[in-house]
Amino acid sequence: MMGATIFILASFTAPENIQTNPQSMLWLLPLIAAIAVIYKTTKLQKITPLLFLKESTILFASISVFVVLTALALYTLAWFISL
Repeated sequence: MMGATIFILASFTAPENIQTNPQSMLWLLPLIAAIAVIYKTTKLQKITPLLFLKESTILFASISVFVVLTALALYTLAWFISL
């Protein structure tokens, strides 16, 4: 049991190597989902499964759209600067 615990803790000492390509943006999806769920858990006064799922999905989608639009704007800005 102690060996497994040490192995799990040791795996957190090296950071995950994330490339600088468009596919690396997919690493944001679990983070965005966690943010949406935790935020809606703390902000909804009465939590029902259907309302919670609807509100979390809307927040997840709006954050995702904002991230994509921001990435496109920054890419466009970088393209104009490098001309």
